[in-house]
Amino acid sequence: MNPTRSQLGRPVGASGERTRARIIAAAMRCVAEVGYSRASIREIAKAADMTSGSMYHYFTNKSELLTAAVKEIDEIALPRLRAAAARSDDVVDRLEAVLDELARLLREYPHLAAFERAMRGHAGLKRLRDTIDEIVRDAQERGALPPDTDPGAAVNAIYALARGLTDRAANLTPEAYAATLGSAKELIRGTLFAPRASRRASTAPHRSKRDP
Repeated sequence: MNPTRSQLGRPVGASGERTRARIIAAAMRCVAEVGYSRASIREIAKAADMTSGSMYHYFTNKSELLTAAVKEIDEIALPRLRAAAARSDDVVDRLEAVLDELARLLREYPHLAAFERAMRGHAGLKRLRDTIDEIVRDAQERGALPPDTDPGAAVNAIYALARGLTDRAANLTPEAYAATLGSAKELIRGTLFAPRASRRASTAPHRSKRDP
């Protein structure tokens, strides 16, 4: 057996990993630009600057490729979202930090928002929901969630807000998205409709229990 090939005929090693990453990036870009159904293997291969035949050495079909793309996103997003959530003990601060980190991810990966929207029904930012669930469940355990609040419903509502922000990122200018994110954070904090002075006071920086 050729030692530079795996059992499925996929090249291994540094060069193979770089090519695989290039294919995944091309797949995300194609899905973001033309949608899930129109992003064919042929189009993705063209975007990756390779032949369809060569691509089959790495992924047996489109479904496997896009599953790998979603997994790649999760592996990038999860540690960053969890690290953001760990910066405070306050539930609202933690949720705001996760939304801020999500905004950074969307800036760093310009095709991510459109890719996520196009993949709706096929996959999603599952790690985002998991992180929100961990924050809400932790708040419940520490008594920071009102006893008559359904934690599952709270997770659903906050996740819907976060997914809505992701969708809007695909169409809004950076300035408009920043303003939308700011309003979303005020909504979570309960200050969106408060007088301006009250909003400034409630969003002023404060020390968390983890601050030195």
